[in-house]
Amino acid sequence: MTETVHDKKPVIQLQNVSKRFGDNTVVDDVSLTVGQGEVAAIIGPSGAGKSTLLRCINLLENPDSGCITVGDTVVNAGELVDAKELARLRRKAGMVFQSFNLFPHLTVLRNVSLAQERVLGRGRKEADEVSATLLERVGLADKADQYPNRCSGGEQQRIAIARALALEPQVMLFDEPTSALDPELGLEVLTVMKELALEGMTMVVVTHEMQFARDVGDHLVVMAEGAILEEGAPDKIFSAPSHARTRQFLSAVLER
Repeated sequence: MTETVHDKKPVIQLQNVSKRFGDNTVVDDVSLTVGQGEVAAIIGPSGAGKSTLLRCINLLENPDSGCITVGDTVVNAGELVDAKELARLRRKAGMVFQSFNLFPHLTVLRNVSLAQERVLGRGRKEADEVSATLLERVGLADKADQYPNRCSGGEQQRIAIARALALEPQVMLFDEPTSALDPELGLEVLTVMKELALEGMTMVVVTHEMQFARDVGDHLVVMAEGAILEEGAPDKIFSAPSHARTRQFLSAVLER
């Protein structure tokens, strides 16, 4: 494995994490550190275990072995995690999925406010004020009173980002956030993500957007068959990958 890029305080640490579904090992003994303010981009072929690894970070999938640390919350595989500790972990690690998972019967504003009220205990007025600020931040201040089905896919994904940010997470986890969008709408989402990176948000991004991984990521992780093949500075890996499987993958995605 190549040298890693960790010159900042670790915010996420995975130690020997594995996840199996039946006889199929989807994540295989993965160790990974993401420092404060880093953007870690995870790339690799389909079926590499990228999304499952991301879901293990906030225990949407329970790992079969290993240790996961997010901030000062430590979870060892196999140990019972009580509801309060699980809520703490998920509050620290905001998640944005491929699908937007918005409530269709609630306005855009209420979609962003509701979790604040339930998770953070904010009153409706305070929550709505925070939501309005965040919607402006993602370029959707004028959509506050609309319903999600009146918004484009790119707008809905930006609403989902605002909703995750509303819980004031330490890190943001993105699982292929543009894969369901056409290129133009995907660009709207990538622009918001770039702005978050510039503001110093710690991010782990599973992505097929190679230009984003190269230009915005400062820690590139290449996975295949559940394992990390190599990791390090994006420019170094894109220009001179050390693993044959990485060369094969990059050749396929960059030359079509």
